[in-house]
This record gives sequence, C-alpha cells and structure tokens, in this order.
Amino acid sequence: MSNCGAFYLASNVGGKIEKTQVKSAVKKYEKYHVGGDDEEREANYTDMVNKYYDLVTSFYEYGWGESFHFAPRWKWESLRESIKRHGQLGLQKGQKVLDVGCGIGGPLREIARFSGTLITGVNNNEYQISRGEELNRMAGVDKTCNYVKVGFMTMQADFMKMPFSDNTFDAIFAIEATCHAPDVRDCYKEIYRVLKPGQCFAAYEWCITESFDPLNQEHQRIKINYAFGNREKLSLAMGECLEALQLAGFEVVWEKDVAVASPLPWYFPLDKNQFTLSSFRVTAVGRFITRNMVKTLEFLHLAPEGSQRVQAFLEKAADALVEGGRMGIFTPMYFFLARKPLL
Repeated sequence: MSNCGAFYLASNVGGKIEKTQVKSAVKKYEKYHVGGDDEEREANYTDMVNKYYDLVTSFYEYGWGESFHFAPRWKWESLRESIKRHGQLGLQKGQKVLDVGCGIGGPLREIARFSGTLITGVNNNEYQISRGEELNRMAGVDKTCNYVKVGFMTMQADFMKMPFSDNTFDAIFAIEATCHAPDVRDCYKEIYRVLKPGQCFAAYEWCITESFDPLNQEHQRIKINYAFGNREKLSLAMGECLEALQLAGFEVVWEKDVAVASPLPWYFPLDKNQFTLSSFRVTAVGRFITRNMVKTLEFLHLAPEGSQRVQAFLEKAADALVEGGRMGIFTPMYFFLARKPLL
C-alpha cells in the first residue's frame, strides 16, 4: 500500500498535463481506443502511453504503491512483499544493469539495495521520472549523490531508441513494460544492441495464453475492456514472444508462465471481493470510498475535471483483469531469460 493519500491523488491527477487540459487529454486517450485502429495507436504510441501514465500514475500509486506490478504470491505474503521477492533476478554485485521501462523506480530502488548493482532506469514519461526523483529525495537520495554510491539512477528515454553505446550493460531486465512497444521485435533488438555479449536479458511479459479464443465474444469483450484501461492491445502470444527474441538474435535460456504455479491467483490484488487491509483501497468498499472521494474533489475543483473518468476506466480495466485471470486467457507473468551470444 502506498503512503500517498487523498491530497496527493487529487493534486497529481494528470501528471505533467495542465490541469485545465486533463479532460481533453482523457478524451484523446479514449479516442485511441474507441474508434481508433491498431495502425493509429502504433503511430502515436509515445503520445498514447505518455497520456495514459500522466493520467493514471497518481491512482496507481494511491492504490498500488511504488511498484506497479503483479507477482507470484504465497498465502502469508502481502502484495508488497511478493513484489519485492519477485524482483530477485540473480544479479551480481557491481554489475551495470538496465531497467527497461522503470516506472517511478520502485523495483529499481529495491533491486539496487539488495543486489549491490548499478542500475539505470529508462522511461519515456516525464512525470514518472520526476515522481521517481521525488521519491529518491524522500529516501535521502538526490541528484547530487554519486551513482556508484547509491546504486541507481533514472532517465527519460524511449526504449525503442536508447541513448547508450553498443554492448554497455552486464544485465538487462524489464517488468511488464515492453508490452507498450509498437513492435516488440524492434524493442528486443534495441535491448540486444546495448547488452554485452554473453550476458542476459530477463523479462516478465503480458501475454495471451492458449486458452484465449479470438472467436469467443466474451474473451474479446474482456480483452477490449482491459486494453482500454491498460494502454495496450494485449495481442502477443507466448510463442510470438519467443520468436521475436530469436529474430532479435537472442538465445532463449528458460521460459515459463510463472503465474500458473502461484499459490494465490495473480489477479487477487484487484479482485474487489477479496477483502484485505493491505489492499483495502482496491476492495469493493475501498473503491466506493475512492470513487466518491474523487467525485467530491472534482466538484470542489481540488481535482481536475476528468478525474472521475480516469478512475472509471481504471475500475473497468481492473474488473476485466480479474475476469480474464479467472478464465486463464492472459498472464502478466510470462517470464523468460535470454542470452546474447558471444561474438
């Protein structure tokens, strides 16, 4: 659970978007998904993804915390504890590591602390980078701190065209991030370029499973509702993921949908019928309180106009995730470990 409260949520809806422009930004984002086509979304993926994260980051942090991810979870674990364990990727002290799509830096900071590695996080969303820097300062780290001393840094960059030389990093990871790429093969090729030969790229990907039936109207409805509230079309199958890696030049070392063996279903944190104190804000009661709080704050002009629409499409997406999770038609935890061959 995040420590941010109602005031943070109200004052930060829209991120870097001017508060008077939040409603129009919501309408433009909705247009990408209602009436738009895949070609238009891919051509404007940077604008679409940036609008999405400007609009939703404060909601994510309010209900989710600093790590916007799912994780295999034991019955005795809190969501935060499971996410922390989920990030243990076998890194070695002193390695120069890249986090592709680092969000506000929650996993990056945790991994740097326990691994002793030097991690650079890239994210093309200006607001999330600035929020990450704010959280760094709250943790006692600021821009004047030495990168080697603190073990991490974040920077604004497009992971489709990163500002690094070839063969820069000892290891690279991505956690539910490269699903935003307009072309996943091109994304993997760029990751391949900046990774040193003989080293590994590990990632958790959003994928549809073999249970998904494209001719099933219920499956399609769930997929559309998910995509609308989660900024991606969710069309990559696990086999296509592996093919893209191999076409990019990688050798696949290991791959598995780790959600299958999770003691608790991965979607439980979003299931409004699961009542827990640690995830209270996403329960039915918590959602009701948040919904009315946002409505009141928007009425009082403490939250920008359009905030209720953001909250509504996030709820719709959460319900679609739970439905899809129960049916087993998609997973957020398709894991692979891939190696760049030695020259």
